[in-house]
Amino acid sequence: MSSAPTAAILVIGDEILSGRTQDTNTSYIARFLSALGIDLREARVVPDIQKEIVDALNALRARYTYVFTTGGIGPTHDDITFEAVAAAFGVDCYHHPEAIAAMAARYKPGEFNDARRRMAYIPVGAELVRNSVSTAPGVHIGNVFVMAGVPMIMRAMMDAIEPLLQRGAVVHAATVQTKVPEGRLAEGLKKIQMDHKEVAIGSYPFYREDGNGVQLVARGRNKDEVETAALEIEAMLRGLGAEGIRITA
Repeated sequence: MSSAPTAAILVIGDEILSGRTQDTNTSYIARFLSALGIDLREARVVPDIQKEIVDALNALRARYTYVFTTGGIGPTHDDITFEAVAAAFGVDCYHHPEAIAAMAARYKPGEFNDARRRMAYIPVGAELVRNSVSTAPGVHIGNVFVMAGVPMIMRAMMDAIEPLLQRGAVVHAATVQTKVPEGRLAEGLKKIQMDHKEVAIGSYPFYREDGNGVQLVARGRNKDEVETAALEIEAMLRGLGAEGIRITA
């Protein structure tokens, strides 16, 4: 798995940290990248403070193939992501003429004010990331992709970014669900994991009205080895006198 492209997500916004807004973007981006064979390795959340954005971005972009940021590129005073990204790369911001023209065409005469012009104030050297929903762009600079926090707009931007991304081998997964408690499974799972070092095996309990249980997930890039590990998990459950049910995603 180590040869695959890697990625991190930097979620920017006081509203996420305060609990006012629920972050659904991270889950979406993780699934999007997984389908391309890109390993998401880290996700951070930082407030609308320039130094914290700069520090986090510089740490992540040095460590991973790609960094995807969400949030903070709107028209209000707390939307400081473009300026923070520019500071991280040691460049200034400027009003991108193509972005200005596209946004000006979207608004009625007199409505394209200074606040809205801020959304076209991007780092020097950055390329635009198209936004088919509301026109205001994201940007791509170095290995960093800067996107909106509004989920519908972020998803449109991810679609625009996809052709630019390096692919890796797709990760395959097999899920076996059982009602056996984790404590009875731990020893057997440890042995299966040791026998299949290229497969990541996870145990995820659930608590539902129709009963409690656990989902055992085998993940890896070798489809045959993933299937072998899943079969061994099912055999382990049978040895415990329990049933294992395959779950499809």
